[in-house]
Amino acid sequence: MKKKLVIWVSVLVLTTYTLNGQIKKQDLTQGNFFIGSTFFMLGNLVPTNTPDFVQLNFGYRVKLNNVISVEAKTWKYAWPLGIPYGKSFEAPEEKFPGYIREYGIAIAYQRFWWKGLYTAIHIMQARQTFVDDNGDKIKNGYQMFNTYRLGYQLKFFNNRFFIEPSIAVTHRPIYTKMPQSFTQLNNKWPNYFIGEPGLHFGINF
Repeated sequence: MKKKLVIWVSVLVLTTYTLNGQIKKQDLTQGNFFIGSTFFMLGNLVPTNTPDFVQLNFGYRVKLNNVISVEAKTWKYAWPLGIPYGKSFEAPEEKFPGYIREYGIAIAYQRFWWKGLYTAIHIMQARQTFVDDNGDKIKNGYQMFNTYRLGYQLKFFNNRFFIEPSIAVTHRPIYTKMPQSFTQLNNKWPNYFIGEPGLHFGINF
């Protein structure tokens, strides 16, 4: 499912860059606040391994190049998050005996360096629920989930709307003990992932 989504998003990003290149250079206005989310919620339309992903962002531009925001999100996943792209990525033998549902709140800091080029760090505190193959809850848990992002902001409609394609490294520096059946699979892989694509969008006001 993720492989198909990555391909779809790559096509969308290329299309977005083409559209952005057609916009005339001009002085654009923007508000100090924005609300937004991510196009990866479209992954909920995929019939298999649906992530039930929901995200809402609210941000404030402290200065022209400095932005802080709060992100509320929830999703579920059935494979260890540290599996790199390759033959083991979403392989049946690496799947948890159930899934993990997470609810998290993240604080993000975004720094613009040159035109739309930016770096960002997202630090999320997340509550976990471990569910077995029968749909029964096993236990609750917690993890800190950090994202280190490099991206570019594309502006549309006099900078009222923006899209931010990006690439990131995700990192889980702290998490509580998982059920044993989950731990055996999770411990085979690192607590980070390199190459996580991103495609956020938002409305300035």
